[in-house]
Amino acid sequence: MKGKSAFTAIDLFCGAGGLSEGFRQAGFHVLAGNDIDKFAGQTFSATHPEAVFFGAPIADISATDFLQATGLKRGELDCLVGGPPCQAFSVYNHQRGLHDKRSALFREYLRIVEGLNPKWVVMENVTGILSAGGGKAVEDIISGLNDLGYKVETRVLKAEEYGVPQERRRILFIGNRLGKPIPWPEPTHGPGLRPFVTVWDAIGDLPVLANGEAPKGPVKYRHAVENDYQAMLRGNLTKVENHQAPKLAKVNLERMKYIPEGGSWRDVPVELLPAGMKRARRCDHTKRYGRMRKDGLSCTILTKCDLHWGAYIHPEQDRVITPREAARLQSFPDWFVFQGPRTEQYVQVGNAVPPLLGKCVAEAILTAGLAKSKERRKAMLAPALLVAAE
Repeated sequence: MKGKSAFTAIDLFCGAGGLSEGFRQAGFHVLAGNDIDKFAGQTFSATHPEAVFFGAPIADISATDFLQATGLKRGELDCLVGGPPCQAFSVYNHQRGLHDKRSALFREYLRIVEGLNPKWVVMENVTGILSAGGGKAVEDIISGLNDLGYKVETRVLKAEEYGVPQERRRILFIGNRLGKPIPWPEPTHGPGLRPFVTVWDAIGDLPVLANGEAPKGPVKYRHAVENDYQAMLRGNLTKVENHQAPKLAKVNLERMKYIPEGGSWRDVPVELLPAGMKRARRCDHTKRYGRMRKDGLSCTILTKCDLHWGAYIHPEQDRVITPREAARLQSFPDWFVFQGPRTEQYVQVGNAVPPLLGKCVAEAILTAGLAKSKERRKAMLAPALLVAAE
């Protein structure tokens, strides 16, 4: 039900709830979410107990279903957010394009927009959508929202400029039917601003693990908090979950011995390389078998933190990063526990919008005029990071 003091949001294609978490931290009351991923739904429900979760395909859900479940009337919802599945548009998907059935899901988003008539809309996607269909996908989204009465703008945001320790580019569509100017969050980190949050700022306090070491249950932190980023994500916790290392083959462990911090497959003796990479040029596969730099940014966190996909080797330890380390690099708080098998935890983390980026977008919308009074906005922008008991 809609609270009297809370700004409201519904999250379509919510996954584990990264965008929802960011909006919640900004002061929104997330009323409902939808996704077809079983384990992402379990995570969303556990971390957003106040929200109604719809686990059916979006095509099987009507706007009326959302209205009845939340107690809202058409036009009352403050913001509809969501990220239609991005795999069809991702630069990592060599078969991407408008022919992929997943690429048409933005039309389901528009259908729900029409039925709910929210004041604001926010849609997130990968930058690959800019070239999909020669730009037609973006044109269709904008024209569809225009036809429903929304003024819309798009912009590519860099997550690292908003305190996320990761190189991540995402396109945002922001619109409203109120006649308000479209707000964009001002960068907070970078040259002339606060220093970028580094890989080691994010994960340096997490416990040491050997290759394949998979503790059952929470484990104690490596040491006390060393910076504001760790303090923000740890809260009052003394232990952390989802910190389990996949077991890599012996040959991969042998390859890692040759890879220094910031290094990659180029540092591995040719005789140890996979057959396909022995024929590769030195300029190819730039991040494969990459070891993260402590003082740098992470590469984009994908749905697999796999040696063959990018620079996912721990800066110090001969193993790939754990789901918790990936979540830290995505700015998820430690109390946010991911459900399901480890492979599914990686998927949830990699598909998510970094909560800190979502928070900055939500705060920009509030600043633009969604808040009806200075007092209400002040109350809603109070820190909302939830801290779980040990």
